[in-house]
Formats: sequence, C-alpha cells, structure tokens
Amino acid sequence: IYFVKSSSPSFVTIFIMSFQESAKAFISFVNASPSPFHAVAAAKELLTAAGFVELNEKDKWGIEPTGKYYFTRNQSTVIAFAVGGKYESGNGFSIVGAHTDSPCLRVKPTSKLTKQGYLSVGVECYGGGLWHTWFDRDLSLAGRVLVRNEDGSIADRLLRVDEPILRVPNLAIHLNRSVNTDGFKFNAETHLAPVLGLAADELNAPIDDGDDFLDAKKAKMTKKHDQVGKHHSKLLDVIAKNLDCEVEDILDFELSLYDTQPSCIGGVSNEFIFSPRLDNLESSYCGLQGLIDACDEEDTFSEDPNIRVLCLFDHEEVGSNSAQGAGSMLFSHVLHRLAGDEDAFIRAVPKSFVVSADMAHAIHPNYPEKHEVNHKPEMNKGPVIKFNSNQRYATNAVTATILREIAHIANVPLQDVMVRNDSACGSTIGPILSSGLGVRTVDIGNAQLSMHSIREQGGTMDIQYATDLFSAFYTNFPSVDAVISVD
Repeated sequence: IYFVKSSSPSFVTIFIMSFQESAKAFISFVNASPSPFHAVAAAKELLTAAGFVELNEKDKWGIEPTGKYYFTRNQSTVIAFAVGGKYESGNGFSIVGAHTDSPCLRVKPTSKLTKQGYLSVGVECYGGGLWHTWFDRDLSLAGRVLVRNEDGSIADRLLRVDEPILRVPNLAIHLNRSVNTDGFKFNAETHLAPVLGLAADELNAPIDDGDDFLDAKKAKMTKKHDQVGKHHSKLLDVIAKNLDCEVEDILDFELSLYDTQPSCIGGVSNEFIFSPRLDNLESSYCGLQGLIDACDEEDTFSEDPNIRVLCLFDHEEVGSNSAQGAGSMLFSHVLHRLAGDEDAFIRAVPKSFVVSADMAHAIHPNYPEKHEVNHKPEMNKGPVIKFNSNQRYATNAVTATILREIAHIANVPLQDVMVRNDSACGSTIGPILSSGLGVRTVDIGNAQLSMHSIREQGGTMDIQYATDLFSAFYTNFPSVDAVISVD
C-alpha cells in the first residue's frame, strides 16, 4: 500500500492512509505490551483517555445510563462496559471477547542454572508455541514483580527490561550436520534454557565489604524473602535496578521472555505487519478501539438499549481455567451484577450476543495443501468467520447471519474458514462463553501467518476492518437482532 503524494489527497489516498494509521496505532499498542500485565495496562490507558471510569470488584458499583466503566482482575484480565442510554434491567449485552496472553517462555520459580561456565535461566513453556523460533533471538524480560515498600506494604510493579539480556543459542551446523535433512530437533527442557551471561562474571563480581557485611545482608534477605539462591544474583540485580528497589525487597515475580525487536510494517507495498503476539493482541486492540469508537457516537449510544461489553481474558492459551480466565465464574458474575438480579439476567441472555475474536490461519503460499479447498482465508480481505460442526467454534447459521448483516452495514468484507477433516481444529473462548452462559456466539478472527511463532505476520488493512466491524456491532446489534425471528 503506497502513500500517494498530492496537495489534495484523493478519497483512495485518504482511505489507504486510514488503514495505515490504524495499523501504526496497533503497533504502538503491541510494542507496549510484552506481557499480559502490560497489555492490560496499555488497555487501561486507552480506556481512561476515552472517558471510561475504573471500578474495583470489591466495591459497590453505581452504574448510570451512558456511563463508561472498566475493571481489572489479576492485572491480566480487563472487562470494560458502556451502558446504553435506553438500557433497562433485563435488556441484552453486546459482547466482544478476546484474550491478552500469548505463547511464551516464562521464568521458573527457581531458575538458577549454571552449565559449562554459562549462567542460564530455567524457563517453562507457556502455551503451544513454535519454540524453535525462539532460538537466536535477542530476548529480555517483562511481567510483574511483588515488592516490599519501605513502610512494609507489598505492591506490584510492572517490569520491562529493554536491553537484550537473554539468548537461546542454536547449535552450529558443523556440530549438527543432519539438521537440514532430518529437521531441527531439540529438547524443550535442556535446550531452551536461555543464556544470561558467563559464570566467571558473577564469581568475579566486586564484594561491597567484608564477611560481617555479607552475613548481615544474607540475614536481612532471609528474613524478608527467599529469592536469593533461587535465581542468579545478576538476574536479581537487573530486576532491582529497573524497579529502583533493593534486591532484598523483591518478594516474587511472574516474568515472561519477549523478543526485543519491535513490531513494524513491512512488505513491498506496506501490506504486512511483522510482530510478536498478533495472536491475540490484534483482536484485543481492535475490540478495544471498536468499543471506544462506538461510544464516541453519542446519538446512537444514547439510544442503545443494551450494555456494550468488552472482555479481554488471560490464560486462553492454556485452557482458560483460572480465576481470571474465560472458564471461571468471573464473566457470569459481572453480567449478573449488571443485570441486577437473577430474573433480569435470565431475560437478558436470549437478547445478548458474543463475538469471540481470535486470530485465524491465512492460506500459506508454501503449504496451500494445509487448508480445506473451499476455505482459504487471505490477509487484508477482512475478518474470518470460523465454523466447526464439532463445536470447537461456537458459530452457527444464525450467529453468522447476524454478523454478516452487521458487516454489510459497516461495509466490511468477511471470509469463512473450516479446517480439513484430516486436520485438528483449535478452539477459542467462544464455546466456553457460549456453553457457560447460554449466549449466542460467533467465532471470528483476522487472518495471519506464523501463528504462535515469536514473530508473526498479519495484514495492515485488517486492523481497520476488524475495528470497524466491532464498532458497527456495538452500534447496530440490537436493531439487527430485532429482525431475526429465530427462538
């Protein structure tokens, strides 16, 4: 997609620039989100800037028509909602759902490894990643750290180490001659441990004082926490330096490895996004921006009989079975709370709708045989409706029709996908929410390549397409649903 230089841009030029600007905005979001905790923090910034008010789950809520609100759980799940101006108890919920987590390597509770003179870090595989893509990348750490403050209180802090301090080195071809014929084979436990530095550097580190000083320092650490001895001192020093705290005040942490190479726009015509975590921060961002855009349309928002809801859950990549996952009672509790009572919730369910947004597999130029012959989604051709008769996706004819009607209003192209009979089908939060709540659901997602790689590939135009579709869904679902006579 080329920018056309002109003193008076044509409609086509402005149209293309809109796609590019949307893609750039998403890139800023994903670059700011190396972990689910950072993704939720970035979402909070956007919501707050758009006038959404933060709530606390523990408090009593005072919800008003045309009010815009959000809350977080575990700092890794965020749920935002906007109350339509004509909402009454028992009316429906217009819901978009996605997830904040992506496959990655996570630091183990005890990570200290020393191998052949190298300082290494023990990591656990989170989700179903393409782990071979993590070799020879410039890696660093991001997540949250629990820190004891000077007054004795305990607080969490976001950590992002910008410098590439970790690397999983490949084995040279001279020592692995069959790698190009027999394939790249590795052991996830022994071969994925990233190198932090040289053991000699840690052994030769300067000592601040004599034995009495060290004994006192060790006693202080033992009293306050037990991280020393579980992790390399060099690693703890990096964490403390970035958080501007003392090592002995670090109580615990949840840290992920991430690729320090930023996301970017690429392709000969700027048609691609090269980025980590497209699955599923792309859906999360588009749903977020779609909600914000829809609520900016004051005339339609003030007339909306529904509550517009965005739910971005953690732990989808590992089954959603956590207190902050889509498989928990969290979302049911929220909807019950908004409905007001059990009877109102039961009446609201058949008036509600979930768009489950998770990325889809684009047709691969080098492996076209992996797709079903009549279902070959392409990037930059709009969101993909996912079908699976075995209920790995929650879409049916009714929910697909509703979405197509809304897409027609928004002038957004749609595609269909169904996996081959000889291929396993993934799943999403769609069937979880649909079966758990009894709410009609459609599964969709933008098409991408290299899903679950450390570096994925998507289409620049699809950011705007999905954002426009979600915005139109929030604005038009009640009126579209009114003409669908299916019980």
